[in-house]
Amino acid sequence: MAESGDFPLPPAPPACSPILRAERFVWLTARVLEQRLFAYHFLHGAPDAVEAALDAYRNEDGGYGLALEPDLRGPLSQPLHTARALRVLDAIGRCGGQRVERVCRYLTTASTSDGALPAFRPGRRAYPTAPFVPVVDDPPSELLATGPVVGLLHRNEVWHAWLFRATDFCWQAVEALEKSHPYEVQAAVAFLDSVPDRPRAQAAADRLGRLVREQRLAVLDPGDLGAFPVAPGYAPGEHHFPHDFAKRPESLARAWFTDEEMDRSLDHLAAEQEEDGGWPVRWLQWAPAPALEARPLVTIEALRTLRAYGRVVD
Repeated sequence: MAESGDFPLPPAPPACSPILRAERFVWLTARVLEQRLFAYHFLHGAPDAVEAALDAYRNEDGGYGLALEPDLRGPLSQPLHTARALRVLDAIGRCGGQRVERVCRYLTTASTSDGALPAFRPGRRAYPTAPFVPVVDDPPSELLATGPVVGLLHRNEVWHAWLFRATDFCWQAVEALEKSHPYEVQAAVAFLDSVPDRPRAQAAADRLGRLVREQRLAVLDPGDLGAFPVAPGYAPGEHHFPHDFAKRPESLARAWFTDEEMDRSLDHLAAEQEEDGGWPVRWLQWAPAPALEARPLVTIEALRTLRAYGRVVD
C-alpha cells in the first residue's frame, strides 16, 4: 500500500470500479494539476481549468519548472518539465498559439549547438536532485529529451524554426540506434508516431521493433519476468511491457507485439491497480514527495491506456 509520510492511505472500497477507485486516490493525493487532468479525462472537466493549473509551473523564459516533472526539484526551467507541459497541452487540445510560440523560444535557448535538447540544463546543483539525474556542466543533446517534444509539435502542426534541426537530430539518432533502453525507445516512438514523413517513420519503427524484441526490452510474458532483464541503471523490477511502448492502438509500436502479447500486457496493467486505487511507480523512488506526486500521473496514464484499448474502466 502506498504511503504519504508515515500515514497509510485509506483503502478504496473493493466493490468500486477502477475509475472510481482511482478518482478517490487522485482526490487524496494529487496536485491540483493532476486533479484537473483527471477531471478533464474522466469527469467532463473543462480544459481551461487544466490550463490555469499548468500556468503555476511556467517561468518567464517560456519554459516550465517547479517540479512539474516530479523527479526534478527546484524552480529552473528544464527540457523535461517543458516536455511534460506540452503533453498536458496536447491532451487538452491546447498545443498551439502564443503559449507554444513562447515554449519554442525557450526550446531554442535551451538547445545545444546541434539544435537539439539535453535532458537537463546546467544549474541543478543548487536544488535537490534524483540520484539518476546526470548533473554536468556541458550536457549533450539526447533523443530522450528531444524526441517527445518534436513529435508533439509535429502532431499539433506547429511550425517553428527550432523544429528543423531538432527533427534532423531525431532522425539521425533513431536511425543510428543499435543498443538502447526502454525510455529511449519510448522517446523514439513518440517522435516516429507523429513526424510527417510516414514511410520513413514506418521503416524506422519496423527496425526499432526488431531491436526491442532482440534485446528483450519489453516483457512479453508478465508471468516470467526473470526471462526479461532490467536495463542497466534502472531500479530493481523496473520492467517495461508492450503497453509502455504502444500506449495507444494507433501507435507504430503496436505492430511489434502479437494480440496475445498485448492482451497479457493490458491484463497486467489492469491488475497493477493497488488497494488505494492508484497505480505504482516502477522507477527508483528516492524521496517521499516525488514518489507521491508521480503516482497520480502514472494512474491517469494507466487509465487512459486501458480505455484506448477498449478495456472497461468505468
